[in-house]
Amino acid sequence: MKVLLSHPTGNANVRSVLKGLVKEGMLDSFCTSIACFPNSILELLGNISFFNEIKRRKFDSEIRPYTHSFPAKELGRIISSKLNIGSLIEHEKGIFSVDSVYKYSSQTASKVLCNHKDLGGVYAYEDGALLLFKQAKRMGVKCIYDLPIAYWETSRKLLLEESERLPEWAITLAGGVKDSQSKLDRKTEELALADTIVVASQFVKDSLPSNSYSKKIIFSPFGSPKINKLVSFKKDSNKPLRVLFAGSMGQRKGLGDLFSAVKLLNSPNIQLVVMGSMLAPMKFYESQINNFIYEPPRPHSEVLALMRSCDVFCLPSIVEGRALVMQEAMSEGLPLIITKNTGGEDLIIEGKTGFLVPIRSPESIAKKLEWFIDNRSQLPEMSNFAQKHSEDYTWEKYTETIVSGILN
Repeated sequence: MKVLLSHPTGNANVRSVLKGLVKEGMLDSFCTSIACFPNSILELLGNISFFNEIKRRKFDSEIRPYTHSFPAKELGRIISSKLNIGSLIEHEKGIFSVDSVYKYSSQTASKVLCNHKDLGGVYAYEDGALLLFKQAKRMGVKCIYDLPIAYWETSRKLLLEESERLPEWAITLAGGVKDSQSKLDRKTEELALADTIVVASQFVKDSLPSNSYSKKIIFSPFGSPKINKLVSFKKDSNKPLRVLFAGSMGQRKGLGDLFSAVKLLNSPNIQLVVMGSMLAPMKFYESQINNFIYEPPRPHSEVLALMRSCDVFCLPSIVEGRALVMQEAMSEGLPLIITKNTGGEDLIIEGKTGFLVPIRSPESIAKKLEWFIDNRSQLPEMSNFAQKHSEDYTWEKYTETIVSGILN
């Protein structure tokens, strides 16, 4: 069975699936926007600071023979973002908006499919699947749909509730509450056309509408990074507890609740570190809380280094798919404080790898943070346990489960 896989940008899970399909001799084509390979012109271009985002689109050389790249829309988005030309990247409306990039990806992949007559399946992701799936159905080709976040009906309901509960944070909810009806209808149609659905968490699986239960569902949690065996978990307990939040700085990820929890504690024994892309001006975040350390986004290796400088990772998300950053933190020895809506409920062995807290509960977060402050002596053991537990999740298992599910 040969498969065409389409994704506009590529990420760790996409790379893993590609690798697995190549290993099994199943990959026919990979359609994407920008594909950077070792010793290529694009790799050299990525060394220029203006185009450094290209480095995030680097793929292994073994993928190159299968790759069809269509960079125009995504390059336009990158350049427009760098030059801060808001009208060109305006949500859904801009010609270089994320939505435009995803629709273009689906369109170009469907054209590639037309020239590949003997495929057994197409594998595509939410928002970038519709036109490809329609063409696949016309050709009698199986449609495999990867849903990376909770289904839109669940996501929208939760985020609309957030905009009412914490109206000042509504500006950080972005597309979650701004998507047009036509975009929501496209999501619905994508799911309806899918023969197989791939999910990485129980939370996403539970969000699926009942009419999708008749479809084949492949459940496969993401893999963790390679373990850094040189990590030292014996840290100075006389210093404040360093609590790390990493991700886009919005209330979808519960940042407002974490800020409230830290304010409730009002303790000199805690230091909040926030790393991620801002979804509002810095003055907004400073108006919510004035005693946090901001760290801008950075390359993956530097993210892991920052994690090693912290003690606990906190992500009280309202809606996720499965936040990979949780396993990255665990691999560096950080116990977790998370909600089940992060998609990482299975990562928590209560009191050993961290704690689950309810969504929308700054009080619960504050209690767990206080527990860590009062029980610093238990951190080394919990750090070791968290790292060991993260090793149970490998990219090999992730890929093998998906490939096996596609074949069977």
